[in-house]
Amino acid sequence: MPDDVIFWALALPAVAAGVMVFRFDSMARATFALLTSLLCVGGEVLLLGLDYLGVVIVLMMTIEMAIMAVFMVMYMMNPAGLMPMTMVHNKKGAAVICAALFAALATGVLLAPWPSRRGEPPSDPTMDLGLSLMGPQMLTMMTLGLALFATIVATVVLATRRGRYDRFGDDLRSRTADDPVRGGVGR
Repeated sequence: MPDDVIFWALALPAVAAGVMVFRFDSMARATFALLTSLLCVGGEVLLLGLDYLGVVIVLMMTIEMAIMAVFMVMYMMNPAGLMPMTMVHNKKGAAVICAALFAALATGVLLAPWPSRRGEPPSDPTMDLGLSLMGPQMLTMMTLGLALFATIVATVVLATRRGRYDRFGDDLRSRTADDPVRGGVGR
C-alpha cells in the first residue's frame, strides 16, 4: 500500500511538470520543470528497486538541467519569459500526433498479453542489470569509467597554471601578502 501512494505521489508531479515544460514562457522555468519531472522519474526507478539507476538518473539530470539553465540564461533571447514565446511548433499537428501515439501506447499496454513472473527476483538487481547490458565486459567498463574520471580530474588540475601556494614561492613560512602575479588568489 505505501508503494502505491509513493508511486502516485511521484507520477502525478512528473506528468504535471512535463506538461508545464510546454506551458512556461521562460526557458529557465521550463528547464526546472523538466528537472522536476525527471527527478520524479528517478524516484519511480528507485521505487522499482533499481537503486543504482535511480541515483544515476537523479544525479545526471540534476547536473544536466543546472548546466542547461545556465546556458539558457546566457544565450537565449528571452530567458526570463518577459516576452511571450512558445515551446511548441505546429500546435495542431503536434496535438494530433501526441493523442494518436498516446492512444496506441495505452491500447498496447492494456491489450498486451503480459507474462507472469517465473522464478525469484535476483538478490542484486544492479549486478544482473550490468551483466545483461555489458556481458563479460562489465569489469572493463567499470575500469574505463574510473580511468575517464581520473583523466577528467587530472586535466582540471593540470589546466590551472598556478596552485594555491604559488604566490608564496619556495619558502611557505614567509607568507607575504603581495601576490607577484595579478589576478590570483591573493589579489
